[in-house]
Amino acid sequence: MRILFVGDIVGSVGRNMVINNVARLKDELQLDLVVANGENSAHGKGITRKIYHALLNAGVDVITMGNHTYSKDPIFQFIDEAEQLVVPMNLNPDDRGQHYKVVEVNGYKVCICNVMGEVFMIEVNSSPFDCMKEILRNVEADFYFCDFHAEATSEKLAFAYYFKDEIHAVIGTHTHVQTADNRIIGKCAYISDAGMCGAYESIIGRDVTEVLTRFTTDEKTRFTVAEGEGMLNAVVIEFDEAQKCATSIKRLQILPEKGEIYSE
Repeated sequence: MRILFVGDIVGSVGRNMVINNVARLKDELQLDLVVANGENSAHGKGITRKIYHALLNAGVDVITMGNHTYSKDPIFQFIDEAEQLVVPMNLNPDDRGQHYKVVEVNGYKVCICNVMGEVFMIEVNSSPFDCMKEILRNVEADFYFCDFHAEATSEKLAFAYYFKDEIHAVIGTHTHVQTADNRIIGKCAYISDAGMCGAYESIIGRDVTEVLTRFTTDEKTRFTVAEGEGMLNAVVIEFDEAQKCATSIKRLQILPEKGEIYSE
């Protein structure tokens, strides 16, 4: 089984990178499932019904979210009917949408779940460790795949070590910079952050000049989403179906001028 996880999609540039590449990657890499984080896909914060369907039409099978899930009110108009959308289990409000999605892949049940870290994050109402335990108790699946949306790398890594023999993938999101610590921990594929899809010339997807102004003056800025040539960051995870374990996780980047880069 081979799953592609696409890092945080930021604005129209990020969406276009997904729309222009995912179907091709699905074919070329013989992918069985594509999961993408869409919490920044609508102008940098949140998601809309139109964008949700555009990402599905592009070949994404399941969309996970994060701290900006409810940044735009239109999500409340379709969240309860969005069967392929998974929102963080411990994010307020926690009574809307679904916190996991079980899909069948090659005859096996794969549970895609979404939790948030507590360190440096807001609107988190319970421990991600307790949330994951609840999912493991109550959701029957052959493989468990978690988008861990968090700020602190230590919290992400601790989570992976704690569940290394029960979860088969812990993929970090939120910080938008792809880390080089992809590895197998026990039965689990891990990376602290899958990176982002968005403008290459940016500061984590935002306009460079505006972010610099925010850091160097007292002026308040809007963090406008950057434009320009795009990049795509993702990871490709392989699983041994018979042994019920992850066997490899490779980083994938599509960068301007450099094209596709695969890293062990």
